[in-house]
Amino acid sequence: MTSSTAPDVLRYTAFTSHPDGGNRAGVVLDAASLDEQQMRAIAAEVGYSETAFVTSRDERRRRFALRYFSPLAEVAFCGHATVAAAVALAERIGPGELAFDTPAGEILMMTATDGHGAVRATLTSVPTRSRPARTAEVDTTLTALGWTRTDLDPTLPPHVAFAGNEHLVLAAGSRARLADLDYDFEALAAVMRVHGWTTVHLVWRESGDRFHARDPFPVGGVVEDAATGAAAAAFGGYLRTLGLVTAPSVISIRQGEDMGRPSDLTVEVDPHDARVRVTGHAVPITG
Repeated sequence: MTSSTAPDVLRYTAFTSHPDGGNRAGVVLDAASLDEQQMRAIAAEVGYSETAFVTSRDERRRRFALRYFSPLAEVAFCGHATVAAAVALAERIGPGELAFDTPAGEILMMTATDGHGAVRATLTSVPTRSRPARTAEVDTTLTALGWTRTDLDPTLPPHVAFAGNEHLVLAAGSRARLADLDYDFEALAAVMRVHGWTTVHLVWRESGDRFHARDPFPVGGVVEDAATGAAAAAFGGYLRTLGLVTAPSVISIRQGEDMGRPSDLTVEVDPHDARVRVTGHAVPITG
């Protein structure tokens, strides 16, 4: 692929209204002619945790096919890049409903402009599920993190949660424990590759409907995600599985604060629906 045929890569940051916050994503709106090797190379050059590639499009039906690549590998689903792609499309073809065909399944989107003219997007996940994490899974992860069992919140047990891909959910017992993250990159990546996890979703419960999160992503070549929509959707399913959501509820997740890129994710959970909705803004990165 020569420079004359290289596709345009849009750059957005998702789950924020400010360019200096959120999680950055590349978006390629015309990737129909790109093969997997080319998409992987573009994602590596962009260097963000993910780049979304629109590989086919039907603007009349507002239906698009997406693939996602980190700097190291393809992933089945990425929430923040999905929100970024939805906002980029809405800015060009108008707000409203969108349907994305992804390797994880169909993701339905709703885009709308807020009172300031910014576009926000709500994704509806594939059906979520969550299971208790096995002792060996937790112990090897804690060793890589440099944590112990006493660092965990006993009221929020470790689970492996799914919303298009799998995430190990570990709840810290304190905000200080969550803030002090200095893990063994290679060791954690090895554990995650063995189990097929996309991130480790570390959370701390501030209140019943507000959580703080951090998401190491070494298997993608990234130390940490500033906002992780896929993990947020999986976490909503986790709360549902634990019976902590007994009526339709809205959960807020604050992420990225400890890495200087604050992000806000709004998670809607219905105890009678395995799908979870995650909402956030995305804004272009310029300059």
